Amino acid sequence: MTMKYARAFALAALAGITLTGSGCAVVRGQETTGAFVDDAAITTAVKARFIEDKTVAASAISVETLNGTVQLSGFAKSTAEKNQAENIARDVKNVKNVRNNIVVRP
Repeated sequence: MTMKYARAFALAALAGITLTGSGCAVVRGQETTGAFVDDAAITTAVKARFIEDKTVAASAISVETLNGTVQLSGFAKSTAEKNQAENIARDVKNVKNVRNNIVVRP
């Protein structure tokens, strides 16, 4: 297993532990437990793709998902990195919308 896939797998496993530990509670005003699980899966997929992409600093960008809308925040080194992060998020399955609030730091 290559290092990038090992990291993505570790991140996905961590998200699974978090979901299991939460007891499947519905949070943040979502209507169903399924919506919460779907949002967690989207967030995990976006973060894993950030880790795989060498042009995006995964540790500097936060990802939150609510009802299929991905919220990106944090800092990027360039407009190209900010745009790439948004493009990656948009390409993840079940993403309905992306709000890109990443700030470019010179």
